[in-house]
Amino acid sequence: MITVHHLNNSRSQRVLWLLEELGLDYQVERYKRDPQTMLAPPELRRVHALGKSPVISDGDNTIAESGAIVEYLIDRHGNGRLAPPRDSADRLRYTYWLHYAEGSAMPPLLMSLIFNKVRQAPAPFFIKPIVHGIVDKVMARFIRPQLKTHLDFIEAELGRSTWFAGEDFSGADIQMSFPLEAAASRGGLDASRPKSMDFLARIHARPAYQRALERGGPYELMR
Repeated sequence: MITVHHLNNSRSQRVLWLLEELGLDYQVERYKRDPQTMLAPPELRRVHALGKSPVISDGDNTIAESGAIVEYLIDRHGNGRLAPPRDSADRLRYTYWLHYAEGSAMPPLLMSLIFNKVRQAPAPFFIKPIVHGIVDKVMARFIRPQLKTHLDFIEAELGRSTWFAGEDFSGADIQMSFPLEAAASRGGLDASRPKSMDFLARIHARPAYQRALERGGPYELMR
């Protein structure tokens, strides 16, 4: 039996979705973020040394990192589903998006979240203008231009085919769901990029996605 060590409002939600798309039996071990730090609880360190989610257990195997989990589940349990044929052009795109999601798309989104938290954090009145000034400059000169570059790139790529890795839905679309949901929540993605918004609407309408939400519980990134 596959066990998903599921942290609320995290990347592990898309692992639940993948398992629902594959129609696999699994169980969910739930973990709650610390309400003050929003970090994963220390109990996750018993499963994996880094104490982060997602992590799955499958027999004697413990797998961490979203991309590695997606590849493992599809290669081991997919029976040819949710991945383009090997040595095809679509397979190359599929592999690219599996790595792009966390390697390129998420860093500026995470930086945006961190700097916004810094701006909102309490500070002595005489320091606050300095902190705000630094945050505003970093956001304006680096983070927002990076976000625009990536969102423009994604929008253009979604104009090439129905899904990220071609005309068929694949694990690449599941992997790319989190950065696009994060971008819609806090990264400036809106109706000005209709193909990206249409992608989100289409994945949210999938029955397997809805079943994963029922198993995983409230998912704040959708708000």
